[in-house]
Order: sequence, then C-alpha cells, then structure tokens
Amino acid sequence: MTFATDPMHNIKANMKAVWMAGDFGQIAKRNEEEATAFIGRLNLKPGQHVLDVACGTGNLSIPAARLGCHVTGVDIATNLLEQAGLRAKAEGLSSNAQFVEGDAEKLEFGDTHFDAVITMYGAMFAPRPQLVAHELLRVCKVGGFVAMANWTPEGFVGEMFRMSARHSPPPPGVPAPALWGDETTARQRFELAANELGIKTIHMEFHKRMHVMRLEEDAAETVRFFIQYFGPTNVAYSKLDPAGQSALRKELEGLWNKYNEGASGKAKMVVKAEYLEVIVRRA
Repeated sequence: MTFATDPMHNIKANMKAVWMAGDFGQIAKRNEEEATAFIGRLNLKPGQHVLDVACGTGNLSIPAARLGCHVTGVDIATNLLEQAGLRAKAEGLSSNAQFVEGDAEKLEFGDTHFDAVITMYGAMFAPRPQLVAHELLRVCKVGGFVAMANWTPEGFVGEMFRMSARHSPPPPGVPAPALWGDETTARQRFELAANELGIKTIHMEFHKRMHVMRLEEDAAETVRFFIQYFGPTNVAYSKLDPAGQSALRKELEGLWNKYNEGASGKAKMVVKAEYLEVIVRRA
C-alpha cells in the first residue's frame, strides 16, 4: 500500500483540516483558567524541559514557560501553532517556548528527552491511542512524568461528542476520544506501552476534576459560538443538510440547558464538565 492510498493518511489529513477549521483560539480562551490550574498541580520547576503535545494555542505551554520551564509545543494544526507563538512573543516568553508541527503518534524527539510530557484535551483525539501512550512514555525521562487531562465518557463533553457523532459518524475503527477519560482504559494503555518499551516500573495516579464553564451567553448563543469556532462541531455541522443542521443545533441547545446550573446574574450558563487527570511517573 502506498502512502497516498493509506487510509490512516487520509484520516490524519482530515483531522488536521478539522482542527484548523473555525478558530479554536476563541474556544481556548475559555479554557485558560483550568489549564493554568492543571499546570499549577504539576509542581514544575524552572529549567525543566517540558513537551506539550497537541498544544493548540499554548494554554499549557504559556503558564509552564512563565514558571521558567523550557517548553516545546507540538500540534498538527499550523494556524494554532502560529497563535501560540504570538502569545509567547506578547508575553516575552519566546526564549522559553517554541512551537513546531508534530504528531502525537510519532513524536520527532529522542528517547527520554523531557522531564515532563503534558497534554490537555489534545492528544486524546489522535486516532491510534496505543501509539500515543507509547510515544508519551518514550520521550519522558526516567524520574519524569506524563500528565494528561482527558474528557470523561460520562461527563458533559463526552455526551456532546456522542451527540455530534450520531449526526456525523467518525471514521470506522477509530476509538472514541473520550475513552482516554476512562481510568481502566488509560491504565491499560500505559501499562501496555511500558511493556513495549521495556519499562519495568511506572506509577499512575488518576483524579477526576471538574472544568467549570461560566458563560455570559444563553444555550442558543453558546451553540452558535461552538458551531462557528470549534473545528469538530463546525465541520460536522457543515456536512449536514438544513434539516440535519437544525436537529443538531436543537440537540446541542438541549444538552447545554440540561447541564446548566447558572442562576440570574452575569453568567447565564454555568456548566460543569468532568475530565480525568492522569499522571504517569517513570521510576
């Protein structure tokens, strides 16, 4: 089979197009607070070498660089890497943070290269999760750690993914991204990766966290925002006929209203989205 006809090549090309659609930078702004909290729990030290996998616009890279870490961010979406670079430049962090195109399934770095390998709502979307687990562990130093934040299948975002998939099914054979948010599945993937790499001992921790989204828009306005800016929703919506678009929009509005805990006041929408924090330490 040639590269041009390799089904995985087409899946990857389509995935890149999806994440470059819309403007994920607008979505990422709403995740910055939780990303900073995630970094704060990792106890990173100045001078450490950190790899941010599927870095997007730098929500993890920027706060890690502020701590004095030497950060490399990789992503498949070049427009997001450009935004990340501009953010680093604006904060005077260009010497601490660099951003390059890269694939979570095939990281272009040597073995045991980084003190910490981090990813938030990013590497979980790669189509071959076992390769991801292998690569994250491979480039992590002995004594270092891998840290992931992954949406759970049973949480708000996991339910939103299933809803969108009913209207725009994913490629056959690609596991649901939210399976990375299942503790048993994540544990099995890293145990297998450690065995493949000949790593005798890893220590894993799992913590369920809540990402609280506070939005000034109502459900209808929020759905319009995600359709415009969130690549996966933007592309799924664009592939539907008018009836399908209307159905998806109404289902998404219903989902936001179902989870909304907002009361009167500035935040019309207060939605708690569960994610699994995964820490894997190499002994």
